[in-house]
Amino acid sequence: MSKDADANINQAALEYHEKPVPGKISVELTKPTVSQQDLALAYTPGVAEPVRRIAKNPDDAYRYTAKGNLVAVITDGTAVLGLGNTGPLAGKPVMEGKGVLFKHFAGIDVFDIEVDASTPSAFVDTVERIAPTFGGINLEDIAAPHCFEIEQALMERLDIPVFHDDQHGTAIIIAAGLLNALEIQGKRLEDVRIVVLGAGAAGIAAVRLLCNMGAHRNNILVLDRQGVIHTGRENLNPFKFSVAADTQRRTLAEAMRGADVFIGVSGPELVSPEMLATMADRPVVFALSNPVPEIRPEVANKVRDDMIMATGRSDYPNQVNNVLGFPFIFRGALDVRACCINEAMQIAAVHALKNLTHLPVPAEVLRAYDLDHLESGPDYILPKPLDGRLREAIPPAVAKAAVETGVAQMPWPEHYPPMDSI
Repeated sequence: MSKDADANINQAALEYHEKPVPGKISVELTKPTVSQQDLALAYTPGVAEPVRRIAKNPDDAYRYTAKGNLVAVITDGTAVLGLGNTGPLAGKPVMEGKGVLFKHFAGIDVFDIEVDASTPSAFVDTVERIAPTFGGINLEDIAAPHCFEIEQALMERLDIPVFHDDQHGTAIIIAAGLLNALEIQGKRLEDVRIVVLGAGAAGIAAVRLLCNMGAHRNNILVLDRQGVIHTGRENLNPFKFSVAADTQRRTLAEAMRGADVFIGVSGPELVSPEMLATMADRPVVFALSNPVPEIRPEVANKVRDDMIMATGRSDYPNQVNNVLGFPFIFRGALDVRACCINEAMQIAAVHALKNLTHLPVPAEVLRAYDLDHLESGPDYILPKPLDGRLREAIPPAVAKAAVETGVAQMPWPEHYPPMDSI
């Protein structure tokens, strides 16, 4: 974008957030309040009976309150978008935005919560204390490595789903797009050499998920600001050590040589045309730094005509966008009251996304994107965010995995298709 375009969108964004009322979300009533009887039922004395029921049986909170469809979107503000440690209050517009997406795409209500916590343990304690309010917890914009510690601690302490979208949401969308891209390129996940640039939440989670789906750990090189993360490096935290490779390669240029796949979750323009040229035949390039990719498609296309490329931007083909995942993953988890979002549920979401791309694209989706035609291929390896079939495909797949792995606490929803048909 030009400086003028940046200035225009910045001003438009400020006006959007300020007018006609500040912010993007509000609380709405779900019951009538037009009579004295309505008010007596909504508050005193009528509210006492649900209180007594819940006191006797805590699960009744799902019957008589909004808990079962309410997700907390929580941050400490240490890794807000690409802006870094802005603090929790400055992260509030992003958390409200996440609430917009939850509600719009999956009908899930959100309270955004910004926690001023000086340590990970203080953050965990705060979230644990307020967790009874919610049916699920979406962690957001928390810096690595603390994000790993925080999520693990909360998963161990709480009996509701805890999901760090910057980790697992990004990894799920990457995996779905990569499986489709490799299929088109005539390659298998089990065989390919993968370079991951960026060892934060998204990069490490992507490596974990891809390995769980069949990628070979010895075929993956992960890089941070110091270069390749290898077993000879000192002072690696446990999370980076888990992705350290036994290799003599040290630089990004060395890592890229002969690689089949590049996944960038790092920073702008870190991959040169010369590096791209040394990759294997028919490579897959996911340059996901946003708004400026690790290598711009217009630059990459001058070097390789045999690649499939994805970015984090909506103005290029194959946008890797977390909105394809988290609203629908939580929808499926909440609908069967899952106590967690486990690995099987994440992999179910991957395959649901992957498979949806192979189906004919409805006319309304084409109209939404002003397209005449769209089908599975190099420029369409992931569904479009405005494809209404996402809500039909992903939640039942996630819910089925929850049931099959024993983490669902409710029977199969009546409004879902039969479980054996999924």
